[in-house]
Amino acid sequence: MKRWSVDCKATVKIGDFSRGGQTRGDAQALDHDLGGKEKYTPCGIVDEDSAHLAMVFGSSYKTRDFLVDTLAAKWNRLEEQEKAEVSKLQIKMDNGPESSGRRTQFLSRMVEFADAIGKPIQLLYYPPYHSKYNPIERCWGILEQHWNGTKLIDAKTMLEWAKSMTWKGLHPVVELSQQVYQKGVRLRKKAMEVVEARLERDPKLPQYDILIQPASTAYPYSDVYFCHESTHVVCCSCIPRITGGDRGCYQPVGPLAKALRFPPLT
Repeated sequence: MKRWSVDCKATVKIGDFSRGGQTRGDAQALDHDLGGKEKYTPCGIVDEDSAHLAMVFGSSYKTRDFLVDTLAAKWNRLEEQEKAEVSKLQIKMDNGPESSGRRTQFLSRMVEFADAIGKPIQLLYYPPYHSKYNPIERCWGILEQHWNGTKLIDAKTMLEWAKSMTWKGLHPVVELSQQVYQKGVRLRKKAMEVVEARLERDPKLPQYDILIQPASTAYPYSDVYFCHESTHVVCCSCIPRITGGDRGCYQPVGPLAKALRFPPLT
């Protein structure tokens, strides 16, 4: 089992701003960070077993899609042998607004991610006011201590300072993302019902412990379609029986159409 700790840090503003530390040489800096237009949001993933740390600095909004794309990039960097040896991917995070166990778009993307990698994913959430126990939080503390007193005048300076920090003796993998993300992306109620059917929530801690099985083991059948007229959710193999062969008003359920697999209805 591979264990990852995940979190996004507060936005980093670029400019001649004081960062509260001490430095030598040019010590003139702005004591207020008002007016800074260029800013980046760091998202970090630390492997709890190997101590490998990866950080992506995004120039767009801190969204669910940004978080899942960062997870996917981390997975894609693994060697094929390492991927094959993973029996389950366990992800620890706080129950924040981007990754909550009730966020429709985040859970939808995580189901897609589980299907894409073909591995079970377990989402473990820290309860309110306990996110400080998440290992990635300690990485952010070390980064702040590392570049305090430094004027992050541009993105290159920010990235170089992030690369030069160490976590348990290892330098992190640091990337810059210029991908533009949209805020407020949500699934409709019917589409979310399809996603929810894929989630195995712990009976005692349904919001804090969620298991997602990949489609190959969960529902090894046909694609799911949603009827906008009758609000029914059916699988592709049932459409000919219902509509006489024409899909008609039945449409794939959003981005999950190619990923989700459900058994035929009876």
